[in-house]
Amino acid sequence: MSRDQILGAIRRSLKRGALPADQQAMLRDRLQRHPRHPIPARSRLPHTQQVDLFVRNVEKEFGTVARVAAPEDVPAAVADYLATQNLPGRIVLAPHDELRAMPWSTRPLLEIREGRAQASDLVSVQHGYAGIAETGTLMLPSAPNRPTTLNLLADTEIVVLRAASVVGAYEEAWDRLRAEFGSMPRNVMLVTGPSRSADIEQTLELGAHGPRRLHIVLLGESDSA
Repeated sequence: MSRDQILGAIRRSLKRGALPADQQAMLRDRLQRHPRHPIPARSRLPHTQQVDLFVRNVEKEFGTVARVAAPEDVPAAVADYLATQNLPGRIVLAPHDELRAMPWSTRPLLEIREGRAQASDLVSVQHGYAGIAETGTLMLPSAPNRPTTLNLLADTEIVVLRAASVVGAYEEAWDRLRAEFGSMPRNVMLVTGPSRSADIEQTLELGAHGPRRLHIVLLGESDSA
């Protein structure tokens, strides 16, 4: 079914025709201008403090963070986390050039497969696009080198994120995404802590619709004071 057929079916169900020309023009203008929403005062901080706020909010939402100084420290941080959680050393890795360049061979006990996650994968390692300090949220746009399945199927998700990629507010993350991608990716996931639900008797259950654990390896220092 084509896009026009889908929209036509929706219009028929709503018992109305196409929008008048003036309303269509208004919507096109809004999409082109990307009106900004208010930016919370708590996120208007020097970058080093934004990074600290991001870490605190991740931990408040049941995620964990390990800070490392350099890319060569990432494989050890991943292996150490798996060991402390008594998890197997088998991981599915995002096929991102930055992750590929890291010295995974220094940890020979890690079994690494690149690509999309499968239902049998227990641990995924994703490349983080941006961190949003105001809520401790990860922005993870889909791309061939950032498969969305890595965010959904594994019981444990590890995200490698540069401290320089932490921004204060959602609007700043969207600004960066639009500037870099030009148009919206097929999918943009905003992840705040592990998957959870309290739908049944108000009892919090982690891993309800996705990863039970979210661990962030935060790479490097912030780029400004």
